[in-house]
Amino acid sequence: MKKRIVAVLIASALTGGLLTGCSGQISNDYVTVKKYKGLEVPQVEAQEVTDDQVEQMIQSNLTTVEEITDRAAQNGDWVNIDYTGYIDGEAFDGGSDTGAELQLGSGSFIGATEDYEGFEDQIVGHSKGEEFDITVQFPEGYADPTKSGVVAQFHIVLNGIYQQNTAELTDEWVAEHSEDSDTTEEYREEMRGLLEESNEQDVRTQLESGVQDALLSQSEIKEYPEGAVDAQIQQANEYYSYIAGLYGIELSDYITQYLGTTEENFNASVETAAQQTVQLDEAIKLIAEKERLEPTEEEYEEEIAQYAEDAGTDDVEAFKEQYGEEELRMSVLREEVLGYLVDHCVQVEDSGESE
Repeated sequence: MKKRIVAVLIASALTGGLLTGCSGQISNDYVTVKKYKGLEVPQVEAQEVTDDQVEQMIQSNLTTVEEITDRAAQNGDWVNIDYTGYIDGEAFDGGSDTGAELQLGSGSFIGATEDYEGFEDQIVGHSKGEEFDITVQFPEGYADPTKSGVVAQFHIVLNGIYQQNTAELTDEWVAEHSEDSDTTEEYREEMRGLLEESNEQDVRTQLESGVQDALLSQSEIKEYPEGAVDAQIQQANEYYSYIAGLYGIELSDYITQYLGTTEENFNASVETAAQQTVQLDEAIKLIAEKERLEPTEEEYEEEIAQYAEDAGTDDVEAFKEQYGEEELRMSVLREEVLGYLVDHCVQVEDSGESE
């Protein structure tokens, strides 16, 4: 692919450093971007929506969940439970959870052995609000060899019992539940359209990922802004510590047990990812400056308010405080520039690199 030659002469200092350009290359104090228009990315095509997918979506929409309060749990019910597992009287890593959702009879949890009933079997017959203890045996050949064949006790709190009900698709149901359709056939076409929109968004997401990879290969970092990489590393460590906490274990244990690596390799990977993130963000800022893509203050506020709404809150100021206004503004800018790069990229077959 031929390179577009762009001669840019800049004679004044701009915010964030001197912006220079030559043969399509732009640069400032932090980063040099060799090329950003016409980035080559792997070709992506939207998946065709099938009739089965349409019907699956309709069935999902027809299904409602009803809380059961007048009887005990039965096979087929969904339950919400808190549980804590013990081996020889000691709580064990990965054996606790709160608000876990489980369909009884699904076989998702520890099954029955010759001597003990299965985890799910022992919830059947209990009612909402009950606390009780069960004993199970991990199967031979369990993924964690230290638990293979081991007997464990679980303390369980049954928070709720739920039953799924599926309505029949009729014109009457459609009229009640859809703003755009009156008949079942119209509703099927409405659902097909939504799935097609989703597939198109998937294409856009893949292209955005492609242009990020291409931009990374077409940029060179000169100097990392002070504290930027450390901030990204801290953010990553806080995230993984939070995930580890959900499993009831320390970060070090999560790294070895669930990520399957050493702390040294984990830290090296986090540092590399942090450096790449900062490099990309600096390249994005530079392109935004060059192409005048910086959103207005009004646009920033509108997008951040939309982020907050998508997160289920109308308190925008609290949302900013929680996630950091600077990071939210960077997310808005990132979307704007990535959209520009996607609009100007070139999709190629069997190629994962930009020239």
